[in-house]
Amino acid sequence: MEYYIDPVTFVTQKSGFESRYIKNLLGLLDEGATIPFISRYRKEMTGSMDEVQVGQVREIYEQFKELEKRKKTVLENIEQQEKLTPELRRQIEHCTDLRELEDIYLPYKPKKQTRASKAKAKGLEPLAAMLMKQDNGDVWDKAARFVKNDVENEEEALQGARDIIAEWVSENDRARNTVRRSFDRMAVVKAKVVKGKEEEGEKFTDYFDYSEPLRRIPSHRMLAIRRGEAEGILKVAIEIPEEETIESLERIFVKGRNESAEQVTMAVKDGYKRLLLSSIETEYLQSGKQKADEEAIKVFAENLRQLLLAPPLGNRRVLGIDPGFRTGCKVVCLDETGNLVHNETIYPHPPQNEVKQAANKITNLVNSYRIEAIAIGNGTAGRETERFIQSLRYDRDIQVFVVSESGASIYSASKIARDEFPQYDVTVRGAVSIGRRLMDPLAELVKIDPKSIGVGQYQHDVDQSKLKESLDRVVESCVNRVGVNVNTASKYLLTYVSGLGPTLAENVVTYIKENGAFRSRSELKKVKRMGEKAFEQCAGFLRIEGAENPLDNSSVHPESYAVAERMAKDLGISLKSLIGNEEACNKIELSRYVNDRIGLPTLKDIVDELKKPGRDPRSVAKVFSFADNIHTIDDLEIGMVVPGIVTNLTNFGAFVDIGVKQDGLVHISEIADKYISNPADVLSLNQHVSVKIVQVDKVRKRIGLSIKQA
Repeated sequence: MEYYIDPVTFVTQKSGFESRYIKNLLGLLDEGATIPFISRYRKEMTGSMDEVQVGQVREIYEQFKELEKRKKTVLENIEQQEKLTPELRRQIEHCTDLRELEDIYLPYKPKKQTRASKAKAKGLEPLAAMLMKQDNGDVWDKAARFVKNDVENEEEALQGARDIIAEWVSENDRARNTVRRSFDRMAVVKAKVVKGKEEEGEKFTDYFDYSEPLRRIPSHRMLAIRRGEAEGILKVAIEIPEEETIESLERIFVKGRNESAEQVTMAVKDGYKRLLLSSIETEYLQSGKQKADEEAIKVFAENLRQLLLAPPLGNRRVLGIDPGFRTGCKVVCLDETGNLVHNETIYPHPPQNEVKQAANKITNLVNSYRIEAIAIGNGTAGRETERFIQSLRYDRDIQVFVVSESGASIYSASKIARDEFPQYDVTVRGAVSIGRRLMDPLAELVKIDPKSIGVGQYQHDVDQSKLKESLDRVVESCVNRVGVNVNTASKYLLTYVSGLGPTLAENVVTYIKENGAFRSRSELKKVKRMGEKAFEQCAGFLRIEGAENPLDNSSVHPESYAVAERMAKDLGISLKSLIGNEEACNKIELSRYVNDRIGLPTLKDIVDELKKPGRDPRSVAKVFSFADNIHTIDDLEIGMVVPGIVTNLTNFGAFVDIGVKQDGLVHISEIADKYISNPADVLSLNQHVSVKIVQVDKVRKRIGLSIKQA
């Protein structure tokens, strides 16, 4: 595509990275390379940029393309109006900022009928131009020349001329930037409750009479205010000092001290109050919301990353329980690969209280299916079920885990779940999901829309397409970081593998059904529609256990197999003997293998992988227990210190589950003894913590906790 300015220069200036790396990176992106592939296998080309940096560059490149597309539209529109001068064309083509471009285009933008356009239709533009010169002379004399046709008198002529000047002022880029400077320095966000909405909007009480400088307002408050406005509870405005701003505008437009200058002064005030202020206020409300969105999306994305990379239990036989009172607890037995081998329902709780029968069933299932661990959902009846399971005697060590069931109900009612288990109802599917989440959180959670997983803040208030894009990128990043066993993965997990996508993922699964498991990475090329490019992008992230070539079960890319084989040959040992042999790997002289295509960063990665092939970057799942004497909010007393598990991180603090159905909040000021700007700097999701209870509000179901006081 033809661009008006050079994309490499644009992206280099905005990103701060070296232009030679930007040039390479934009080339890779244009070829369709994915972020995980570029950051893992093209380090020499990008100066070892990580995924976050590659993502930032891609974002700036997308902004650049948007800007260039907009320029094309603007140029075409002005050309159609026959107002495109060479100077204006040059100004538009060299513009590097979207806001600046919109300012240039503003005077030419097609508008609905305005007061100025009506005045222009009456032929009053020359009078406005005369007044703008601010020469001496009687303005009434000047206006008298225009009293004809639709203009009834001098006052109407002057009013029309002032309307035209007011619009000129509001469209002038110097004027707009002056008002923007006032917003940047002095804007205050104000919120007031809409009369009569006090009771309905009780949850927005904090904002019923609220003001805070725009530049200091944190994202969660901005989103809360905007939600209150959207629900019709709050009136929101951004205010700046009026007199000071008008004086700054007058310095631009008012040139003399005569009658014409007085008319211009009146027009400037009108232009500011009627047109300019609301236009810039809208712009700042939008950019404030956009900034808040970005901040909230960042928090959500980081939480999701931690959740997806939560420690797996691995390939163990698991009994999964979806707890319930009246409807009973759904119990499922899963084999090492997560296949459902048995399901039934037990009723250990009221109203049935079939404790003995339930106990017999569980111990029999544990023995019959050689169960190694039990996963219990943390929803309704979760604590009671955990107590019941812990009270039973087994003939071997059984680990009992409480698993977050956020989004399990969304999964169990989804098309994915129906395709997996057409013959079972939602409760069985929910229990399977709970069991599998313990075995491999990543493989199970990719089947659920990330928005339903229950981490983050105000996720329904932010820009949904940006949220989806960001979360999809996190899922893709996590899946590729861990790597995927191609022969056991679901098509939903394969979808996120670099270079695959839904169609190829489906084709891979079909190939296995028709031909049996893959025996080598090169066999992937036989999959329908798996071209060279797709193979290059996905091969390094797919693992083949038990393959003849041991590198097929590592993150070494097939394009580098020859180098790894040469390393083994030079050491005088076989490749199989080199893999996992740290002592031998340490003897490899990397500089011997550098060539024009492969440099030290990639060689270092290859040797690290040879030392510990296919290593999972995640840690191992640990058992956690809540305090025995605490089951509901009524059991809490201020001053108690209890164990908890971090369930959500936001900008303003961390939510911690202490086993009472209602997560407590550790405010950011109560996390550490030192100042921290972001809870995620010191805490992570699923972290086991000790907390002190500092506040209990039973009516509003709010629990205040402190980590630093514990």
